[in-house]
Parts: sequence; C-alpha cells; structure tokens
Amino acid sequence: MDSRSEQLLDMRPEIGQGTFHSDMGSDERFQNQTLRPIIKLQNHLIIEVFKNYIRKHKGAFYELTLEKRMEFIENSIQKDIKFRNSLKGMIIGHFTVDEYQNYILNSSALNKRMMNMVINRLKDQVQLLENQVLV
Repeated sequence: MDSRSEQLLDMRPEIGQGTFHSDMGSDERFQNQTLRPIIKLQNHLIIEVFKNYIRKHKGAFYELTLEKRMEFIENSIQKDIKFRNSLKGMIIGHFTVDEYQNYILNSSALNKRMMNMVINRLKDQVQLLENQVLV
C-alpha cells in the first residue's frame, strides 16, 4: 500500500463493527467501510460548506419552518448539480486508489448512497446550521 493510502486510512475515524456483517452486499460494505468514515471525518467541513450555500442563497433557509428546512437540505443536494458534485468531490478526494477503482464499478448507486448519507447527516444536525447572531 502506498503512503498516501496509508495516511488516508489512518486519519479516518473508527466506525463501530456493528455496521459490518457477513451477508452484506458490496455496496453496503463500501458504504460502511469507506463512505461512512470519510463523511464522519468531513462532517465539520460539510456543515460549513452548507452554511456557505445558505448564505449564497440569501439566507432564505433561516426564514423557513423546520419541515421546510429539511426539504431545502434535500432539494439543494438533489437538484443543485454543481453543489452535489462539490460535495461528492470532498468525499471522493479521500478515497484510496483501490477504493476509487471499486467505486467506479458502481458509481451511480454509490453516489446515491453517498448523497443520502450527507442529506441525513445535515438533517440530523440542522441545529448547527442556525444563523449565528453576535450579541
């Protein structure tokens, strides 16, 4: 294994072994072995990137009800292709070469899993997206 791959793997947070079992499919294994730790590692950056996305859309997010905020999160990632590709790049950039070669075998399904995980993570942390008001 090359030093880049070793460094990437070493910096990832540990994910509980309860997410792995012998009869899981290759996509689910990739999700739990690769995507989940990378998304967890990138969590703070993903939050800040989304806050910037909100600012670029004139802060309309802050005027929405909680239910509408959840829809905003989902729609921004599903419908804004440039934004979605930016998020994918933040995650794919942390793949090892072997992981990338595995990823390209089924990138469409893995992209869907990846973006669903990001959407769910943002929804679960919606309180961190609040507009900071300095007093």
